Amino acid sequence: MMASLLNSLSVPLLAAVLLDRLLGEPHRFHPLAGFGRMTKFIEKRCYRASYLSGVLSVCIMLIPLVFLANLLQQIKVYGLLFSVIGLYFAIAPRSLAEHAWRVAAAFSDNDLSSARMAVGMMVSRDTSQLDEEGISRATVESVLENGNDAIFAALFWFAVAGLPGVVLYRLSNTLDAMWGYRNERYNKFGWAAARLDDALNYLPARLTALSYSLLGHTREALQCWRQQAPAWDSPNAGPVMAAGAGALHVVLGGAAIYHGKIEQRPMLGCGRPPCRADIARAVRLVQHALCLWLVVICTGALLIEGFKHGA
Repeated sequence: MMASLLNSLSVPLLAAVLLDRLLGEPHRFHPLAGFGRMTKFIEKRCYRASYLSGVLSVCIMLIPLVFLANLLQQIKVYGLLFSVIGLYFAIAPRSLAEHAWRVAAAFSDNDLSSARMAVGMMVSRDTSQLDEEGISRATVESVLENGNDAIFAALFWFAVAGLPGVVLYRLSNTLDAMWGYRNERYNKFGWAAARLDDALNYLPARLTALSYSLLGHTREALQCWRQQAPAWDSPNAGPVMAAGAGALHVVLGGAAIYHGKIEQRPMLGCGRPPCRADIARAVRLVQHALCLWLVVICTGALLIEGFKHGA
């Protein structure tokens, strides 16, 4: 029974989170960087402005690697090690916090220019003209949204389907980041990547929103989620950010500059505009949610293992 418990979900999960805590995200030789180069290679050879071309390209990129992940997971003794390493590469809680702390550190030095540059590493909008409130808003939004994308969705799919699940999710998320644009080039070709990412994020995003709600101003968070999330352009980012903003009791959204154009985004949350202190509050909310997920998943896995051996 002890051997079975050691190979249960809880061990690779905790080991991967511990590795991230100790080592952080690799800055060199990250597998996702290699996958990104493969994605550009396939795009050059397979691109057509058609839905079929996009579907085929997604299949070419994902099916062999998910199949390989399934084979690696089943190798005796080393399968557990591959699972730990795979999940470690798929999550980035320390990196997310470090990016936010760089913004906070620049504020502490009263260096608005450095704060703009630091938040520019986290978001795709133009940050060159942001004031303190705008920088704080962008940072908090990024922390909340990436809490799902860089942590909780990967944990969810690892819990559901092991290494193949987390590989499928992380690679699909990367394809969406590269092909999922709503413009002339990618509107058709990137459709499959964007819809697959939406589907894989649907449940994790709502569990993330629920986690934020439970760990903050619960009633306000649930109300913001229900009333405001449908207006957001992303079906998954909307619940996460609305619930997170409500939990922190701050107002997010509003005007932002993307590619030289001002976009008026719906308002999310309630209470006051965000300030520099809310960056640390957002990071703590994500960290507390991570602890909650670890407790729930590991407890559930151990109970299931115990039930199997008791039956």
